[in-house]
Amino acid sequence: MAGVPEKARFYLERAVPQLREFETKGIFTTDEIRSLVRKRTDFEHLVLSPGNKPTDWLNYAAWEKSLESLRAKRCRRLQIRASSKHTGQGRIFGILERAVNRHPGNIELWKEYLAYARDMKATKRYRKVMTRALRMHPTKPELWVLAGRRAASNGDMQAARGFFMRGARFCSRDATVWLEYARCEMEWLGRMEAKKGKKGGAERALREQAEHSDDEIRFPEDSDDDEVDENNRLVLPDPENSTTKKVFDEEATKKLEGNPALDGAIPLAIFDIATKQSFFSPSVAEQFFDLFASFAAVSAQARIVRHVLESMDREYPNDPATCFCHIRQPLIDVGTNTPSYPKALRESLTQLKSSLSTTSDKSRLAGKMKPWIGSILASEDLDPGIRIVLEHTLQSLPKP
Repeated sequence: MAGVPEKARFYLERAVPQLREFETKGIFTTDEIRSLVRKRTDFEHLVLSPGNKPTDWLNYAAWEKSLESLRAKRCRRLQIRASSKHTGQGRIFGILERAVNRHPGNIELWKEYLAYARDMKATKRYRKVMTRALRMHPTKPELWVLAGRRAASNGDMQAARGFFMRGARFCSRDATVWLEYARCEMEWLGRMEAKKGKKGGAERALREQAEHSDDEIRFPEDSDDDEVDENNRLVLPDPENSTTKKVFDEEATKKLEGNPALDGAIPLAIFDIATKQSFFSPSVAEQFFDLFASFAAVSAQARIVRHVLESMDREYPNDPATCFCHIRQPLIDVGTNTPSYPKALRESLTQLKSSLSTTSDKSRLAGKMKPWIGSILASEDLDPGIRIVLEHTLQSLPKP
């Protein structure tokens, strides 16, 4: 079996053609190439030694990335167009491949491998590496979230939902996948509603929803598309007598507009199923509340937030997290410089007063209130009268 020096020489010899290109085209000087070889030799001996660590591989890959970046900058400065970037990228991919084979249990190496494949737009490699990573680490929520969000960013919501649902089955002890799944669905609802607001956007939004649902829209069958004369020769149609065929007729449009997915049914279902999991707690419910409250562009947001609060009232009626969410509800999507802000703040402070008398832990509720009030006081355009009220409220909160 070959030792470390022989293995290191094998990998170093594979880089000789690239080094000769550096010298021939004047990208690096002879002294710089000698320094590169020494540094690369040190890295190869380090990562091939029996006691190598994942950080050694990450440092090696980072050094190769910096070298490739320097090569690209010098080629641009020297106007060298014949130098290929594929050799350097292939070497970095090779190092990362060896790294995950040597330390398959290290999640950071897999994430670095995926990040580099994404940055280089190596779609096929990214898909293969992601599949291997998920098979190796099926209980790591960050990998499922990474796969689902990438599919969603590429416009493939069907694949994204598949990743999130499978991740939710494997990661049943953590709320990360569930929260990110709900976030992804809210972002999709926001995109759908943004498309509806544009010219012709409603039809495009409905078409996209139909592509990702079980609804099917069929074209009307018509065998008389081509007009012919008495000698069976094609003739041009008369524009005045032509009728426009719509893929989305009124019946199909009404059917899709009534689709629950466009009305926030999927985020509601995610939350309802999450409430039955072992990880669900007042803090998780509060995270769902914060997530849904951040999507002001979604028309179903108010209904979803109310549903979360109703669930928290049933499960944890006097918990500080429930009281804190009720206090903040009137101020959702209300700007500090809007005319409706004073009225909403009055409702919020009234809720605070009643919550302090009913909550099970006043000190925890006060601990949640202080940074929230502080963030409002940090607004430069806050009305002076409102600022005085909030400062007095902050001082009157129970001390821990």
